[in-house]
Amino acid sequence: MTSVQCLTHPLAKEKVGRLRDRNTSTAEFRRLVYELSLLLTVFCTEDLHTSSSSVETPITRTTADFVSDNIVLAPVLRAGLGMVDGMLQLIPDAKVGHIGFYRDEQTLLPVEYYVNLPSVEQSVVFVLDPMLATGGTATAALSLLKSRGVSKLRLVSLIAAPEGIRKVQEDHPDVAIFTAAIDESLNEKGYIVPGLGDAGDRIFGTHK
Repeated sequence: MTSVQCLTHPLAKEKVGRLRDRNTSTAEFRRLVYELSLLLTVFCTEDLHTSSSSVETPITRTTADFVSDNIVLAPVLRAGLGMVDGMLQLIPDAKVGHIGFYRDEQTLLPVEYYVNLPSVEQSVVFVLDPMLATGGTATAALSLLKSRGVSKLRLVSLIAAPEGIRKVQEDHPDVAIFTAAIDESLNEKGYIVPGLGDAGDRIFGTHK
């Protein structure tokens, strides 16, 4: 069954609270997403593989550990883009792919419209989807990556709804979920409650 890990650090809780506030400006919202993504990066990479190498300090020679995994960030367009810079701040050598879906108005299912990925077969791939609501888009992105040969996948969200978590658990029980908050539920329109609104609109200033 999918592992679900929720970041409970006090600094993360405060940033989530500020993100929820409808009066938070676009600039502040964007900054908070960046900072929360930094914290989530530390949280979701604790078990990456390392290798030792010899280095020379100003005093003597010693061994140091360096991350040996190839890392790919795969933000789901467009809101996932808001998490990329924070994660790259701590993993500057990570490659970045992009996955785009839109929702079919008849079937309500996600439809792929854009995919641009680096080499992913031997990489640890982090799918960045800020709002894990119904889970439809996240599971579609995970399925797409598995079809490209990816076996090491992690899903990183700012906020998750129980319905979205269940969907990922059903469709991808091998993929760990990392989030900064697990909310109550979805409303009749599919929005997370209490949530923080539409993350993409608030990141890019397109909310009404």
